[in-house]
Amino acid sequence: MICGTYGHPRSFWEQGLRLDDYGVNAVFIHGASLDAATVARAREEGCRVFAEFATLNGQYGDYVADHPEAHPIDDQGAPVAPATWFLGACPTDPGFRQFRLQALRELLAAVPDVDGVWMDYLHWHAQFEDPYPIFVKTCFNDCCLAAFQTWSACVLPEGSVAERSKWIFMNVARQWEDWRVSVLVDWAREIHQIVKAHNPKALVGNYQVAWKDEDLGGVRRRCLGLDIAAMASWVDVFSPMIYHGRSGKTPQYVSDYVDYFGARFAIGREGSPRLWPIVQAHDEPRIEPGEFARVLEYGLGGRSSGVMMFTLDSVVRDAGKLAAMRRVYRHARATAGD
Repeated sequence: MICGTYGHPRSFWEQGLRLDDYGVNAVFIHGASLDAATVARAREEGCRVFAEFATLNGQYGDYVADHPEAHPIDDQGAPVAPATWFLGACPTDPGFRQFRLQALRELLAAVPDVDGVWMDYLHWHAQFEDPYPIFVKTCFNDCCLAAFQTWSACVLPEGSVAERSKWIFMNVARQWEDWRVSVLVDWAREIHQIVKAHNPKALVGNYQVAWKDEDLGGVRRRCLGLDIAAMASWVDVFSPMIYHGRSGKTPQYVSDYVDYFGARFAIGREGSPRLWPIVQAHDEPRIEPGEFARVLEYGLGGRSSGVMMFTLDSVVRDAGKLAAMRRVYRHARATAGD
């Protein structure tokens, strides 16, 4: 039973607290913030250590700003605008792919005994973490159009980007959707292979939007390019981001989604991935301590075998949330015989 936290424990430790005293047995930390000292201290306090890897966020290292060829292009032929605080890079750009996979290798070299890597931002350009999601049709640069034609054996007509994208939507929309899914699956495949070559026991996880297949007309697959079943061969643990408050939903949605995901994707069956959702502690909008306790409990329900919260800093700033985390986690681990 994973009772995890998301974010560097620095602020937690600065309060003189220990992770094991609060029932925490796993920490999920942005890879750029990880170092040997952090790993050693977390391990001394009984925790497994997992690194978040921001896969397709083109703003890390200012890559897209410095390499405009990796800027995604919309169906009218224009560079897309950043979606609030996020700009996804074009996932078919070979330079960007080389850049990010090299960053992964450097992360594993810097913290060689990390227990796993969680892919984040593994989706085509969009922003789903806002109350009103932002969706854009991408990517229609030369690299993507050439790759699609090779993959699908379709021959696109000559013309402007607007004309060619319209032809795609009118004639081969399903093939386009399937190809976009295949691009992300291939990213997951190579990341999985790199991590497992480094340490066969390390886990590969994925943070992703907490939407059902049919939500918003199937936009998770159509726009984000995320097909959970297609990615399952390369993901050991799925971590849907069930941020109920930001999504305008009640805490009960966490329980409902955990039940849905477990049943839909056969979680718990031999050979299937595990489910460790991430739930909201961050006060956008305000999350009361009792509400936080409920979503932690719901996240541990159904076929889930773990949970974490976004973020540990948000918990540290609120004595009520700290007490709630300690109570829920210690009870969950005692019940599990841990």
